[in-house]
Amino acid sequence: MSNMILSEQEQIRRNSLDELRKLGINPYPAAEYKTNVFAQDILENYTPEKNNFQDVCLAGRIMSRRIMGNASFAELMDSSGRIQIYFRRDDICPGEDKTMYNTVFKHLLDIGDIIGIKGFVFKTQMGETTVHVKEFTVLSKSIRPLPVVKEKDGILFDAVTDPEMRYRQRYVDLIVNPHVRDVFRKRTRIIQSMRELFNSRGYLEVETPILQPIPGGASARPFITHHNSLDIPLYLRIANELYLKRLIVGGFEGVYEFAKDFRNEGMDRIHNPEFTVMEIYIAFKDYNWMMTFTEEIISKVAMDIQGKTEIVFEDKVINLNPPFKRISMLDSIKENTGLVIASMNEEELRNVCKKLGIANDQTMGKGKLVDAIFSEKCEHTLIQPTFIIDYPTETSPLTKMHRSKPGLTERFELFINCKEIANAYSELNDPVDQMERFQDQLRLSEKGDDEAMFIDSDFVRALEYGMPPTSGMGMGIDRLTMLITNQPSIQDVLLFPQMKPETQKSKVESQKEEYLALGVPEEWIEPLKSLGFTTVSKLRETEKSGKLANDLNGYNKKNKLGLTGLSPEAVQKWLI
Repeated sequence: MSNMILSEQEQIRRNSLDELRKLGINPYPAAEYKTNVFAQDILENYTPEKNNFQDVCLAGRIMSRRIMGNASFAELMDSSGRIQIYFRRDDICPGEDKTMYNTVFKHLLDIGDIIGIKGFVFKTQMGETTVHVKEFTVLSKSIRPLPVVKEKDGILFDAVTDPEMRYRQRYVDLIVNPHVRDVFRKRTRIIQSMRELFNSRGYLEVETPILQPIPGGASARPFITHHNSLDIPLYLRIANELYLKRLIVGGFEGVYEFAKDFRNEGMDRIHNPEFTVMEIYIAFKDYNWMMTFTEEIISKVAMDIQGKTEIVFEDKVINLNPPFKRISMLDSIKENTGLVIASMNEEELRNVCKKLGIANDQTMGKGKLVDAIFSEKCEHTLIQPTFIIDYPTETSPLTKMHRSKPGLTERFELFINCKEIANAYSELNDPVDQMERFQDQLRLSEKGDDEAMFIDSDFVRALEYGMPPTSGMGMGIDRLTMLITNQPSIQDVLLFPQMKPETQKSKVESQKEEYLALGVPEEWIEPLKSLGFTTVSKLRETEKSGKLANDLNGYNKKNKLGLTGLSPEAVQKWLI
């Protein structure tokens, strides 16, 4: 790296790096550094009366320094937390040569450097547990300065909050914002809690393909790639459902998987194109049993992580103690709108949408129209845990028909704090019915629905061998973690959320006036940019006004922006 593009601090640190090497000190040693304790162990267990921890060795990052002549204090942070450390020149350098203290510690080390220390523990006159350092070793020289934050008694006074830096440079975020590490520790414990429950029931954890010849198991737009040797297109999975059900056909009683799924859709505070889902399938069960099991999962996770089933999210108190409310989708719509829509056909539902100001287009069938009404008029009311049950057949192509309610399926979604957390069915195991449902999806695709499911003939063949009555459930780990850890954005619970490459950040974007000149309402400019239409020329390249209107209305719904819906005709005028 040229010195011309280094900041003054970066150049000083590189000079210190050179000086360390001149002194014969390797700033990046390869040898194992054997520690015997963590900072938090000392803070929790040291007592002067026992005089324990008299021969400690720990390693970590220097986070602050107070140099006071021949004696100095610093703060060391390891993976467990921070602890004060004390240096005295004559202890570090008992002989005539004082270089390690006077030169190395005082002048060549910086905040952010990683060192190992050996010494004993004592309490200062101020009562602070401290490690008296007898020897230190340079383990890694930091040549880029950290953002400096102020902290006292575990409280941050000027935490780094810029999301651009935090999400793009998560490694820095984890260093300077200790509470962030706690979020990700809890995320791991959430998965462990669920795994403990499943394993205690004898269910088998499995792995299924990420690269799939047919993207099945959900209605979503897939990512497409190409396999050179086979010379075929492959898709990143949008769900692992159809493979897990093949395993039920094969004779396993219960299987589950914590899986990465991928959907080539919009990004916002609750959607990331790569996300983690848990899916579980249990033979000889139905969706009623699965609702009770889902309650058990959620309450166990809350107890294991928070020690109670009542949690706080933002300004709301949410009770995760079973039983949860259960209400059908149609009854929820009636409860919130006063409308009875059970017997309405597609055209009548379209008129209801128009009356309620809900955007719709000709690509939307009966099921999607019902779902649009529910999303606009009901979802925002579902703060406390609520099972929405009995969905329209058209929106549930992998679900058994309801045993007593024609036109509906045995499906539920669990909503907490207005967000879908889990989705489950009494699984469709009739191969003839399944093929007919796939063919219905094909017809929706031909109408322009690019989220309609593909026909998976091999899955139908598996059903033809016989799948026992089965219930399956998928649960979003990212959203559950947001809920349990009180985080407002999915980016806060993903270690490395998807972001636009830095090399693209400086690309020219059209100004607001250019969009307004096309007739784009001002409130729709930012949603357009979020969907990738960052220039008016890119916007005018699109040929499908209906699809664009559908995408924008979907973005509006998912983000609860409350904007007036767009018709394909209105969008078409922008493109002329």
